[in-house]
Amino acid sequence: CPRWLCPADLGVSGLRSPPVRIVVVAELNAAERRVGLVPAAAARLVERGHDVVVERGAGARAGLTDADFEQAGCALTDRASALAGGGVVVAVDVDTLGDDLGPAHTVVALLDPLWRPQRTADLAVSGATLLSLELIPRITRAQSMDVLSSMATVVGTEAVLLAARTLPKMFPLMMTAAGTVPAARVLVLGAGVAGLAAIATAKRLGAIVEGYDVRPAAAEQIRSLGAKVVELDVATDDAEDAGGYARAQDAETEAQLRDLLADHVASADVVITTAAIPGAASPRLVTTEMVGAMATGSVIVDLAAERGGNCELTQSDETVCHGGVTILGPTDLASSAATTASTLFANNVATLVDHLTGDDGTLVIDTADEITAGILVARDGQIVHPDVVERLS
Repeated sequence: CPRWLCPADLGVSGLRSPPVRIVVVAELNAAERRVGLVPAAAARLVERGHDVVVERGAGARAGLTDADFEQAGCALTDRASALAGGGVVVAVDVDTLGDDLGPAHTVVALLDPLWRPQRTADLAVSGATLLSLELIPRITRAQSMDVLSSMATVVGTEAVLLAARTLPKMFPLMMTAAGTVPAARVLVLGAGVAGLAAIATAKRLGAIVEGYDVRPAAAEQIRSLGAKVVELDVATDDAEDAGGYARAQDAETEAQLRDLLADHVASADVVITTAAIPGAASPRLVTTEMVGAMATGSVIVDLAAERGGNCELTQSDETVCHGGVTILGPTDLASSAATTASTLFANNVATLVDHLTGDDGTLVIDTADEITAGILVARDGQIVHPDVVERLS
């Protein structure tokens, strides 16, 4: 039968349900090379009956052309026209949306509402429905939507490559006629997704790798990648919350950890720090004194720089040299592999849109659903997520 008469397309009124309109805009931050959807993911959404509208040039910095999106079935238009029609607005950084939001928009983006609650409250005034990708619950059925884990995989890998380019030594052990080149020693602090990706990459490059995490359960994951576990005589049995994230430790425990880690830091050629607490300042793991004990030419890559850093000397997006040690605090490593990062991000988003689509093909914000309730931050001009409400108060 003709497509518009197919029974599967008929709602209770006998008319075809309107498709979900999905809008992809170009990121305004010049340092952000990722894009919210890639053509392959957009094509999946188009096949499911949705309309995908893309701002011209949105994927250029990720190596994706307008022709790629058109071939995937997307409509190309200017920014104003794309946003004027309302719908689900997909962005990497919500700051890229500026003042263009309104009640007709449902935003799917990295909002960082626990760390920047006031910005989220300012966005909520627009009346847009705000869905924060950072708040995807860590449950089995939400794994395919977990943007934080996807981006952490990219960031952890890129951190090691950045360190390898900066370190004035090669990573692998080499036996040559001119002599033996010893393998570089890499210490990874924090064995979440980013830390495990860093450990795996450093091992592939031939380094001798040690890993530490305050959560005892992470030790087995470190060993599974062929790295040595740094075992410290500090009680941290309560270091993991219900979602699998690390908990903040008290000042006395943090001081003990620093004392016991000092020798491991001093003997490392590269230290990669990844320790983060959701919505909180980064725990301080490496002091100035510890950096001073490292060998000249050593490198620290601090992946927690955006929230103060795990190293006392870290400056966000700056290179700091202290006693011959280079401390890097990059916050845009995901953009270093923009095509890969965008592809993973887009796959997560497309799966989330599928989850939010009702049986009739329309968008459903069902607060009885654990995933939807977990990411819903604002609706009808009000902050509705209890954790964000608490931060604001």
